[in-house]
Amino acid sequence: MEYLKISQIAEAWGISARRIQVLCSKGKIEGAVRFGRDWMIPKNATRPIDGRTKIGRLEEAERLSAPMPLPRKTPFLYMSDLYSTPGTADECVEKLFDNHEAQVLFEAEIAYSRGEIDKVYESANYLLNKHSGFYAVISAGMLLALCAIWRGDLMMWRKAKRHIVEAPIKNDNDRDIALFSITAVDSILYDVTSFPDWFKIGNFEPLHRDSLPAAKVYYAKYLYAAGFAVATKQMEMQGVKGLSLLTMIPYTLEPMISQAMADKSIIAEMYIRMTCAAVYHAAGNDTQATRHIDRAIKLALPDKLYGFLAEYCRTVGALLEQRLCAVDAKAWQEVKLLYKTYNAGWSKLSGSVRGKTLITTLSPREREVAKLASFGMQNSEIAEKLHISLSGVKQAIRVVSEKTGVGRDEFAAFL
Repeated sequence: MEYLKISQIAEAWGISARRIQVLCSKGKIEGAVRFGRDWMIPKNATRPIDGRTKIGRLEEAERLSAPMPLPRKTPFLYMSDLYSTPGTADECVEKLFDNHEAQVLFEAEIAYSRGEIDKVYESANYLLNKHSGFYAVISAGMLLALCAIWRGDLMMWRKAKRHIVEAPIKNDNDRDIALFSITAVDSILYDVTSFPDWFKIGNFEPLHRDSLPAAKVYYAKYLYAAGFAVATKQMEMQGVKGLSLLTMIPYTLEPMISQAMADKSIIAEMYIRMTCAAVYHAAGNDTQATRHIDRAIKLALPDKLYGFLAEYCRTVGALLEQRLCAVDAKAWQEVKLLYKTYNAGWSKLSGSVRGKTLITTLSPREREVAKLASFGMQNSEIAEKLHISLSGVKQAIRVVSEKTGVGRDEFAAFL
């Protein structure tokens, strides 16, 4: 590649050398390379739009109004290799300066991981009202659905799913992506009935390779939800009973974690690890659960992705509190506050979708006892597993029954 000096580029573009130095230092000129105090610029570099002039502002407005293809063909941009190093989320946002839609989307997805839901809501609506390209519309619909979960808003939830369905589909691949996105939204509420048959067997061929890290994240969620449903007798699976499916799921998830690391997808690795931790914890293997929680915490803390951690308080709350407090007690307080909002919203929306009122006042211990009781464990087995007295288990069962108004055989519907 042929490079030119700043003075040569300044003459060709008709602007000052000082201005070009500023543009280079801000990363506005693609391909510019610094040698000591000087910059060398590719001969074919494109002159950035000058937003300080009237013409420049018009050009910038025109650029921002035109839908641009995302740098990855996935409705989950932050699960791609664009974000591959902990602590660089904001830098990744800056690197997308030349693709406005991608920048807005990626920044909103990171904001979601931080629990900044108002910011996510504004960005999602901006992209939807702008009638962006297919993947941006799908992504914005997903973000709106996630906001609906945090706010417990059924109308927003339905609106989000409608936007996904009405995305500008051009081919069968787009249709499969849209279907996958709808079912991914449902899986957050543990509804796995709408996943297509090809997805249920782990076949991701209908999806673009850029979407594979996200597909694995939601496949992990699908397996956990299915294992939980079988363990609590809410779903029947031929030849599978009790906790047997949950104990087998890690054999699928562990290789997926290694693949997420190879794909350099921080977010995908964190989600699969925490889902795997939830599976191990439910099956009684807290040693392995702790291993994954510790790694997920290490990945999440540099960019303060507290909203992501708050999502998993429902499934591994006690373990997460223990491990996070040992590293950063202030971070746990932030996560705890976010979880309070998330849990209230999730319970309200899930209850509305299921036509039931879910209980949000169960303590972590009461929830643990209720979960194990819904697995069919006897009081003595629960006491042994949780290292509490038999009378403590009986008391917790009694309190949960009073709060839910049902017997232990129906606890699963309220968790």
